[in-house]
Amino acid sequence: MHQDSVKQYLEEIIETMNEGLFIVGPDGRISMVNSSLERLTGFSRRELLGKPCTVLNCDACRISRREGRDHWCRLFDERKQSRKNCRIVRKDGSCVDVVKNATLLLDNGEVIAAVETLTDLSELVEKDRKIEELSRLLDTGFHGMIGHSPAMQRLYALLEKAARSDAPVIIFGESGTGKELAAHAIHTLGWRAERPFIQFNCAALNESLLESELFGHVKGAFTGAIRHREGRFEAADGGDIFLDEIGDVPPATQVKLLRVLESKRIERVGDNRPIEVDVRVITATNRNLERLVAEGAFRKDLFYRINVIPIHVPPLRERAQDIPLLAARFLEDIRTRTGRGAQGLTPEALRLLTAHPWPGNVRELKSALEYACVLQDAGPVGPEHLPPAIQNAGGAPGACPPPAGAPHGAPDPANAPGAPEAPHPALPANPRQALIDALLATGGNKTRAAALLGVSRGTVQNRMRRFGLDLKRVVSAPGS
Repeated sequence: MHQDSVKQYLEEIIETMNEGLFIVGPDGRISMVNSSLERLTGFSRRELLGKPCTVLNCDACRISRREGRDHWCRLFDERKQSRKNCRIVRKDGSCVDVVKNATLLLDNGEVIAAVETLTDLSELVEKDRKIEELSRLLDTGFHGMIGHSPAMQRLYALLEKAARSDAPVIIFGESGTGKELAAHAIHTLGWRAERPFIQFNCAALNESLLESELFGHVKGAFTGAIRHREGRFEAADGGDIFLDEIGDVPPATQVKLLRVLESKRIERVGDNRPIEVDVRVITATNRNLERLVAEGAFRKDLFYRINVIPIHVPPLRERAQDIPLLAARFLEDIRTRTGRGAQGLTPEALRLLTAHPWPGNVRELKSALEYACVLQDAGPVGPEHLPPAIQNAGGAPGACPPPAGAPHGAPDPANAPGAPEAPHPALPANPRQALIDALLATGGNKTRAAALLGVSRGTVQNRMRRFGLDLKRVVSAPGS
């Protein structure tokens, strides 16, 4: 077939493509789409033709438009984009990950349009998500947060979903639960990950200094303002700003925050010229904002503006099964940092830790283990090494004696012959169940299970053979 004859069937050829294709004019309006793009986006041809290409709300395009030099979009400066990973928003509001290729169409050197193709990556992203989920079960961590309890798994899933959105997020949780880590995870997982992440504690300053820190000031705005200063919102432009302790913001500053959220503009203190900022706002609080609203201490309109995606970080007492994991990690960190430290926990010490209510949450647990490592810099942590408040709460004011028939320093009968083991100050009454509990608590990680039991990894392997335990069955069937 002659080449000119092929051209008249070009539209039919384009319709056979699996990739979504669309053509954008120099004015940024869509002039042509294929059926695959309709299926990918959920928009019909009628809803797309003649509309600005911003209707697809592509995260990579936001950056291109913001960084365009001579034209409204950077594509028209660079003339080509290859294999650009990005995320678009479908008609129903859901997000889909795609790979974009784009190039300009020229006629005698003049730009007449841009043609772009989008390849759906949903299946690959879903597989990556499942792999990440399995990795979390094995590694027990998620962007600095530790635990594989149901409460934490729900939190991880919600953080991933929140990261795909650009709506304001508010993180609720008691002091010491890890709200900062949750905010940083949202930033790292989101499309703004390569842009700034600015963190600020709103309870740290008085009202006048707070506004200057958030919005900046101009020279001469107040006594001591000897030069122009950029605020936190300007520093976060293009990225995320994390406002911790949002419940402590004074009423006057609340008004200005609301205006920024609604207009995407700030005004420096002492200046009336608006500055546009593209910032996603993440807030956090350990206070009951609904009660503060009812009392008139927090603006209702601001509450509804920041409470778009609420996330609750569970207190440690609601995920006590994660305490062995956290304890093992903190002890390991202390040894790495100081070159000395305790080697695991005795069963009785672990019982006291899991029974404690932890009003200070993870932060309190970490401090308790720091205290224990000061008293015990070698060997396992026993009850006598824990802070008095934890000992007394568990009814164990001093050291826990070894069980009857097992004198201090006696070898563990669960070991296989020929595999000597270091003496243990408090052997469990049921070593098989203690081993199963440790393996479950660490998601099958033998090294961390050994740290919890205060023994070597080789001892854990010997005991598994001795008791006929299969790691996969233990982890997948907790009742074994």
